Parts: sequence; structure tokens; C-alpha cells
Amino acid sequence: MKKTILILMILSNTVFAQYPVVSLYENGVPGIKESAINTKENVVIGKDGITRINNIMDPSLTVIKPKKKTSDASVVICPGGGYGILAWDHEGTSIGEWFASKGVTAFVLKYRLPQYDLYENAEIRPLQDAQQAFRYIRKNAQKYGLDTEKVGIMGFSAGGHLAASVSTHFDEQIGEITDASISVKPNFAILLYPVISFSDKYAHLGSRKNLLNDNPTIEKIEHYSNELQVKNGTPPTFLVHAFDDGVLVNNSLAYFKALKAKGIPSEMHIYDRGGHGFSMKKSNKGPVASWPARLEEWLRLNNWMK
Repeated sequence: MKKTILILMILSNTVFAQYPVVSLYENGVPGIKESAINTKENVVIGKDGITRINNIMDPSLTVIKPKKKTSDASVVICPGGGYGILAWDHEGTSIGEWFASKGVTAFVLKYRLPQYDLYENAEIRPLQDAQQAFRYIRKNAQKYGLDTEKVGIMGFSAGGHLAASVSTHFDEQIGEITDASISVKPNFAILLYPVISFSDKYAHLGSRKNLLNDNPTIEKIEHYSNELQVKNGTPPTFLVHAFDDGVLVNNSLAYFKALKAKGIPSEMHIYDRGGHGFSMKKSNKGPVASWPARLEEWLRLNNWMK
């Protein structure tokens, strides 16, 4: 058993040591309960090889730079995990590496999950961290050679809900740290099999429960149902979903319909089969495996990738 734990620690250290990491909060992480100050981050590498993280006490950005930068665009990547864990490499660093291979700088967001035993007002912490990521990137754009008007966001599953929340709640300064001089609005968004709606009809109830606890009010449900929050200024969006996904495809359909109703340029790819959580797994077969190529075409067409 001790040998197994040691191996997991070595693998975990390898995962996090490969790229530079910057903390989101220089002067202390807001909202941590005094009783949780000594909590240790929990990292588990499953039998499927996926690294899963929770108990996040130091939200951060893992910076994955291209060896040959051909674009001044960048993207914030939000791994999924039902607001219960982060599928760190599966929907995080592996995606960042794909962007870097195409000449685009990627920032993988290690955001706090809504763990009510760790944080005060836990429901706001994921969105607070995502907004802080945009402040950091735009404030340091010159350092990385980036255009402040070409900062996108990408999210998977519940990370897709977070990315859609950033795309629709950008006019709200979330949490204790505010800075109206720096925009927290993405310039483009990429949503993979996203959780969008918290309505009883379409919601992924596990994600809703994790974010809002049991028995949320109608007002809370509507506030976090992002198909109801699309507005002028919501960024152009690329969506991917499979019809046989347990997170109902209606989530993407409703969001796409809302985007088009506002005249927001958007593209959606619905595959008949693919299930949930396919990401960029090499085992993917059939049409769903083509989604990265479709995304690349969309990014090139809009000058976010050369």
C-alpha cells in the first residue's frame, strides 16, 4: 500500500511540475473558512489514468506555451467533473497541449469547486476564480505576447457550465475582489458537452446539487441556467455534443438557440454517438473523433489560430 501511495505521489508531482503554475490570488485566497485553512489538496489518479482533483486551496493557472507561437490569442481551459472534481489531464492539460501544438497559448484553470465545508458562499467560487483568470491574463498580456481582445474560454461538462457562466455573467463582478478596469468577458467560447441549464427538465442534477445544494430556489435555478442569461456581448461560441450523452443534448441546443436569437455568431456540431466525456481520447472512433478538426477550422476562420 505504501508503495502504491508513493507511485501516485510521484505521478502527481510529474503532472503538476511539467508546466509553470501561477496562483490566482497574490494576497491570499478569499472565502476560505478558518476551519479549512489546513486542508490539503486531494489528487487521485484513477485506474483509467485520469488525474482527479478536489479540495483546491490555491486556485491557479497552469501555463502551456507553444514552442512556436503563431497566434496572439489565448484560451482559459476549465476541466469538467460535475462540480465535484476536476478531470485535470483528461479535460485540462491534454487540451492545453493541443492548443500549444497549434501555436496558441493555453491557461488550464484549477478552479475551486463548490465545497461548502471549505469555503464561505461556496457557489460563487468557481466563477470568481474564472473571472480572476481573465484579470490575470489581460493584466499580464504583454509578458506573454498576447492580445487582450483575443482571450477565449473553453469548458467541458460542468466546466462547460462554468465557461458559459463566464460568457453570460461578465457584467457581474463576483466575490470580494473586483476591478472594473479589467474586463472579465471572453472574446470567444468553446463548450464541449456542456451543462447549461439547471431547469428540472434538462439539468444534470448532480452538477446542480453540487453547485447549489439541495432544493435551490427558482431564482437560483434561473440565475444559473445560462440559456436564460445570454445577452448582447455574449461571445461567439463553438459547441460540441453527442446525442447519446447523459448530459442531455438539449443543453447545447437551448444555448445555441439563445445565441442565435441574439444574433451571436455560433457553430454547433451534434454527433449521433459519442457519449459523455470523450474529450481527445485516442480511443475515440467514428465521426465524434473529428471535433478537434472542426474546432481548428472555426478558430482559423475567426483569426484566433493561424
